[in-house]
Amino acid sequence: MHRVFNRFWWLIIIAAIISAPVFGQKGKSTNKKVLPKLSIDKSKVVLADNQPAESGVSKERLVEISTEYGVMVAKLYDSTPRHRDNFVKLVEQKFYDSLLFHRIINQFMIQGGDPTSKVAADSVRLGSGTGPGNKIPAEFKPFLFHKKGALAAARDGNPEKASSNCQFYIVQGKVYSPDDLDKIYNARVKDANPFFTYTKAQKEIYKRIGGTPFLDQNYTVFGEVISGLDVLDKIAQLPKDEADRPLKNVRMKIKMLN
Repeated sequence: MHRVFNRFWWLIIIAAIISAPVFGQKGKSTNKKVLPKLSIDKSKVVLADNQPAESGVSKERLVEISTEYGVMVAKLYDSTPRHRDNFVKLVEQKFYDSLLFHRIINQFMIQGGDPTSKVAADSVRLGSGTGPGNKIPAEFKPFLFHKKGALAAARDGNPEKASSNCQFYIVQGKVYSPDDLDKIYNARVKDANPFFTYTKAQKEIYKRIGGTPFLDQNYTVFGEVISGLDVLDKIAQLPKDEADRPLKNVRMKIKMLN
């Protein structure tokens, strides 16, 4: 009886020790699972335009471009911050309001943003106006190309290929077969950047959706139209004069959406 009693109490004591929580300093329980710290490789964080992000937070901005022919919504890429920030600044200053899409070429692009277009007479050739400040240094990226809907910066023939600080164009373009795309690459694109080659996905987009590949790696693409491509088509097909200016003024109004 005595031995059974001792065994009974020893079992009780052992069970109590095993089930008791382990306490660290100051009576705090440390009987918790310790999770390993997660490390994020920021170079592998990818945003919507397939560029590595400097942080996990996207700074992409959305703009609304309104015309009498409808509304286009475009996003401005994180990977071209100088162009993005300059465009946002001008939009917030209402710089573009009442300016014209002064140059249109069907199956190519529509261009606007010349500040002199706001009050220009119908017969005036437009496209030489500039905004306040210097040109924007080029921001060429291998994953940004002139697909249909691409928003890109116009420029003059400066050797640095720096962009206009206000004029832009939206690509309409046309479709290209793989053979035609190869010819354009060898004739125009490769000379601009011998390290650039088209990916399979980019080739497929030019084949199905279209664009203007001969501009790749020569003009900075800094955004794309994500809604309202039909509006782009309507404007590009309008009657125009010999200087590619629409016979009827196409005015724009641009505002930020975020």
